[in-house]
Amino acid sequence: MTIINNRYEFVLLFDIKNGNPNGDPDAGNMPRLDPETNQGLVTDVCLKRKIRNFVELTQRDESSKEAKPRYRIYMQEKAVLNNLNNEAYKDQNLKYEAKKLPKDADKAKALTQFMCDHFFDVRTFGAVMSTEVNTGTVRGPVQIAFARSIDPVFPQEISITRMAVTNEKDADKERTMGRKHIIPYGLYRVHGFVSAALAEKTGFTEEDLNILWDSLAQMFEHDHSAARGEMATQKLIVFKHADKLGNAPSHKLFDRIKIYRQNEDAAPARSFSDYVVNINSTDLPTGVEIIEK
Repeated sequence: MTIINNRYEFVLLFDIKNGNPNGDPDAGNMPRLDPETNQGLVTDVCLKRKIRNFVELTQRDESSKEAKPRYRIYMQEKAVLNNLNNEAYKDQNLKYEAKKLPKDADKAKALTQFMCDHFFDVRTFGAVMSTEVNTGTVRGPVQIAFARSIDPVFPQEISITRMAVTNEKDADKERTMGRKHIIPYGLYRVHGFVSAALAEKTGFTEEDLNILWDSLAQMFEHDHSAARGEMATQKLIVFKHADKLGNAPSHKLFDRIKIYRQNEDAAPARSFSDYVVNINSTDLPTGVEIIEK
């Protein structure tokens, strides 16, 4: 296994049609918005969840149908984190003391390393594992910012009807009404970062990196639902640095990617083809390469 030796930044463009990319529970599950600009938002947590789901779905042993040894997922639905943390103690023949790491620094490091070696999302995104069964805290090499729509989005509330009833006593009642929240169309842009320096500490490998790229490209293909029927990755643009610590500031590289409407005077955008993605690859800083995936 080869630990990555290059720093990366990436820009991911994804869109949605007639759906809700990330509902806000504090606003009745309406699509998340920047209230000052009306641009749509999608949280980093939402995107990481989809990456985790993709890895869990694809990194399985065909014979046992269990996750491959290095590709289990730590943060998953109904996971009991203390039980997962205790696996590290059993592997090291240690007994835990509530909420405390072993005083021996090598033993404490071995516990944290066990979690990195066995759980993809721990060595990728990091994790705070200082629960009652304490296995430490990991700062992950891969970080993702909030996604923001290119243009303002306009949430709509759609009325729906329910023909069936739950209980027999309600059989004679009128049909019940419900609500769905959608945006007609939105193109979102999100920035991400991959640190080779932090990858050394968690054991994030070239294979892990390739799985991450695959996840970003395909994660919406396995996440279709009534709320996200047409949500798709449209473009993934990667900046690769020759140096482990980087060859240029990330914000200046991100500025090289501009997204415009094909026709500013046209009706509101309703597809990715309504936009132009301009990637400025001239006079790149020495040691920086642009890769389109």
